[in-house]
Amino acid sequence: MTAWGLPADALWSVSLWGLLCAAAALLWWPKARAASLLLLGAAVVGALSHGLLDPIALLSFALLGLAAWLVRPERGKGWRITGHVLFVLVAFALGLHLMPGFHNPQLLTDLRLTPDAAPMSLYFNFDKPLAGFWLLLCWPLLKRFGEGEQPLAASLSAGLIGAALAGLLCLGLALALGAIAWAPKWPAFGALWALNNLLLVALAEEAMFRGYLQEALQRRWRELRHGASYATMLSALAFGLVHAGGGWRWVLLASLAGLAYGWAYRKGGLFGAVLAHFGLNLIHFTAFTYPMLA
Repeated sequence: MTAWGLPADALWSVSLWGLLCAAAALLWWPKARAASLLLLGAAVVGALSHGLLDPIALLSFALLGLAAWLVRPERGKGWRITGHVLFVLVAFALGLHLMPGFHNPQLLTDLRLTPDAAPMSLYFNFDKPLAGFWLLLCWPLLKRFGEGEQPLAASLSAGLIGAALAGLLCLGLALALGAIAWAPKWPAFGALWALNNLLLVALAEEAMFRGYLQEALQRRWRELRHGASYATMLSALAFGLVHAGGGWRWVLLASLAGLAYGWAYRKGGLFGAVLAHFGLNLIHFTAFTYPMLA
């Protein structure tokens, strides 16, 4: 076992995951796009050479590249719509691990963080984050540091308030429903979990549901009196429904969390939404039963 509580033979997977995390972190800065793509390419080459990706996995990259070409502003409306439909289909297939050729390393299996917790596993996914990369690289409505109108202080404030709001709503209700209990902890792999959750989970999901779906709906309904609120609620509901695999309680809890993330997005941009999302997940992971009571 390593100092992180992971199997010693997982070090190569962790190294490739580190490249992917670094590439995701650099996406926030406009001038670092080339460096981000270089690190992403290195991670892909390493994954191909060590069997974590099969050559057929390159089909996903090709389809995302085609979608990026189709949605460019100079294309006709029909082509742009086709590109967005293609992206959404590929993104959801990647998120559900349906695209072929990806062998995401499972670093921890059936681990119980507390005696009364349901077992959890830790994967380092190469497929799901690709939708987030596409959005940050190709979707012009997403604003990164240096491009957006939101100052950093506003994003930090919105993220912290959003995390607190989501914690009160979701964790309070989860306690009332008997889904979780008070269980403070910090496992040996906590730092790796946190980086993975921030850069490859929260970033990808918020880019999709807030930066892509909510932003598009806000712009489409900008003439409506409560258009922004409708967009927030619809994107929150969509976010809840993708958690249907956990049952009705998780749909409800994720939808409530989505409302808080949507508010953070409106006040603090994508960075605010990502911080709110990660903040709730971190509180849940460190202070309560994770992922839920058995």
